[in-house]
Amino acid sequence: MEKKQYIAIDLGATSGRTILGTIDADGKFSAEELNRFPNGMIEVNGHLHWDIYSLYNHILEGLTEAGKRGVKPESIAIDTWGVDFGCIDPDGNIMGIPYAYRDISTIGAAERYFNNVMPARELYAHTGIQHIDFNTIFQFNEQRHFFPMQHAVKIAFIPDLLNYLLTGKIVTEYTIASTGAILNPATRQFDNTVLESVGLTPDKFGPIVEPGTVIGALKGDIAAKVGLPEVPVVAVGEHDTASAVAAVPATDECFAYLSSGTWSLMGLESPSPVVNEQTQNYNITNEGGIEGTIRVLKNITGMWVVEQCLKSWKKAGTSYSYPEMVALAEAAPEFVAFIDPDDPMFVAPADMPEAIKEYCRKTGQREPENHGEMIRMIFESLALKYKMILDMFKSISVNPVHRLHVIGGGSRNKLLNQFTSNAIGLPVIAGPAEATAIGNIMMQAKAAGDVNSLHEMRYIISNSIDLEKFTPADSEKWENAYKNFLTIIKH
Repeated sequence: MEKKQYIAIDLGATSGRTILGTIDADGKFSAEELNRFPNGMIEVNGHLHWDIYSLYNHILEGLTEAGKRGVKPESIAIDTWGVDFGCIDPDGNIMGIPYAYRDISTIGAAERYFNNVMPARELYAHTGIQHIDFNTIFQFNEQRHFFPMQHAVKIAFIPDLLNYLLTGKIVTEYTIASTGAILNPATRQFDNTVLESVGLTPDKFGPIVEPGTVIGALKGDIAAKVGLPEVPVVAVGEHDTASAVAAVPATDECFAYLSSGTWSLMGLESPSPVVNEQTQNYNITNEGGIEGTIRVLKNITGMWVVEQCLKSWKKAGTSYSYPEMVALAEAAPEFVAFIDPDDPMFVAPADMPEAIKEYCRKTGQREPENHGEMIRMIFESLALKYKMILDMFKSISVNPVHRLHVIGGGSRNKLLNQFTSNAIGLPVIAGPAEATAIGNIMMQAKAAGDVNSLHEMRYIISNSIDLEKFTPADSEKWENAYKNFLTIIKH
C-alpha cells in the first residue's frame, strides 16, 4: 500500500486539535498535530453554550495549516463529545449557539422527564441508555418550548453540525446519536415513541449513517480558502469514545476498556445490546460502536475534578505542571480521605477544592491539608471507583476480563494507572494516549478501503504505538481501602 494521509479533527469539552495521520507503505501508523486550540463553555444570559463558530474557525485554521504543508489528504473527519446538538432554520442557518450539557437547565432534567413524560424503566427499555441529567432526550424535553427547537427544520448533533458547515450535507451519524437516548439499540434507528414523547419525529434529523460513510465533499469555497482539494468528509465514529474504543490495541475479547480524560468511560465491547433488569439497575448504557458493535459502558467523572482544582489554584496564584502535580501526589500520605467523583456536589461547583472539603465534612472525614493530599485523594478515589464499576461489568460480561486497557489522555498518568491496577487487581495496559484521533483516522482508512476490518485497525495500532503495562501491588492494603471507600460513598 502506498503512503496515505488523513485529517482528524478531535474536539473535546476543554480543547480541540487537528491531527494529520499517516499510514506508510509498510503499514506503520504515525500522527502529527497541525493545531491545538482551547474549547470551553461560554456563559450567555445565565446559560452555558458552545461557541460553534469559534470551533469552526479553529477547524479551518487546522485545514489551512495542512494546505500550507502541501498535504493531499484522502479525507477529513470530525469527532466530539456526545449528547449536545444545534438547530437549523428554514434558510439553512444555525439558530443561536448550542446549549452545553452542563447548563443549569439540565440539573434535575431526568427526574422531570420521568415524572411528567415517561417512566425511567420504560425509557431504558426503549433505548438501553443510562440516565444522566444531560442526555439529549432530557435536553429536548427542557428546550422543546425554546425558540430554536420550536422553529428548527433540522436538528444536528455537534459533529454533524460542523460537518454540515464543511459540506452542506445534513446527516445523523449513528454513534453520536446513540449517546442521546433516542435510538432503539437493536434496530440502530430512531425510536419513534421516545421522539414523540418530546414532540419530535425522525424527519427533524438527517438520515442515520453508519461509521465509514462519506457525507460529501469539502465545499469548493472552503477548499479554495484553506488550500486543499475538495476531499471527502467522512462520518467516522463521531462520538469521541466510539473512535477511542476502535483504537483499543486488544488482541482478543477478554478485556475491559477505560477511556480516560475529563470524563472516564469504562465498559465492554459487545456484539449486541445488553438491556435487562440488571443493567438498568446498574444504570449501564448501550452506545453504538463501529462494525455493528455495542459499547456497553458507564460514564464516570474523570479528571474533571482535578482539572477544576488546578483551575481554582491557578486563579489563586499557584500553578502546577503535570509532573509537579504527580510529584505532589506521590509525596502525600495515602488514603487520607475518599470522595465519590460522581457525587452531584462535583458537577459544576464554583470552587472545586472547597466542594471537596465540604464533602469530607459531610461524610465525617479529615479534610485534605494541602494540595498534594487533595490530588492524591482524588486519584485514589478514581481508582477505587473504577474497581466498583469494573466489578459491575465482570458480573454481566460473557467473556472473562483479564486486563483493562486505558486509552486517551489519562493513559499518560502513570501514578493513576498504577493505583488503578492496584485497586482492580488486574494488569493495566496504557495507551494509546491519542486513541480518539487514531480511531478517527483508522476509520477513515477503512472508509477509503485502505484498511479492511476492526481487527486490522487494532493490529496496525498495536504494532505502531508504544504501550506500557502496570501490574497490581499492595493488594491487601487496597482491598481495605476499597471497603472504606464503599462505606464513605454509601454514607
